[in-house]
Order: sequence, then C-alpha cells, then structure tokens
Amino acid sequence: MKPFVALLALATVAGLSACDSRQQDAVENTAENQAEKIDDMADKLEQSADNVGTAVDNQVDALKEKAEDVREAGEAAKEKLEGK
Repeated sequence: MKPFVALLALATVAGLSACDSRQQDAVENTAENQAEKIDDMADKLEQSADNVGTAVDNQVDALKEKAEDVREAGEAAKEKLEGK
C-alpha cells in the first residue's frame, strides 16, 4: 500500500508540475506576443516620426526658397527704383 500511495503522490506532483509548466509556457508566450506587438508599434511610431520629420524638412526648404525669391525680387525692385 505504501508504494501505491507514494506512486500516486509522485504522479500527482508530476501532473501538477506539468500543468504549471504548460501554464507557465502559456504566460511566457502571451508576454512575448505582447512584447512583439509593442515593438512593432514602436517601430511604426518611429517610422511615422521619421516621415513627419522629412515632411517638415521639405516644407522648411520650400519656405526658404520662397523667402529667397521674395528677397531677390525686393532687391531687384529696389535697384529699379534707384535707377540702377
């Protein structure tokens, strides 16, 4: 009878530890999946920020060109008025 009880106890412990292991694996997989989703979101946000930065740089360049054109037109008008 003692060996049977010992065997039953061992089987119960092994079964519970296997259950814990499966449960632990499931928790780890869920955590890894969430971490991957967060990494993907961070990558998308970084790419979006890069795109916005590029668009802003392009607008700044266009505004600088317009400012230079206006400056040159003003200088030309001034020279014309001064009779040069």
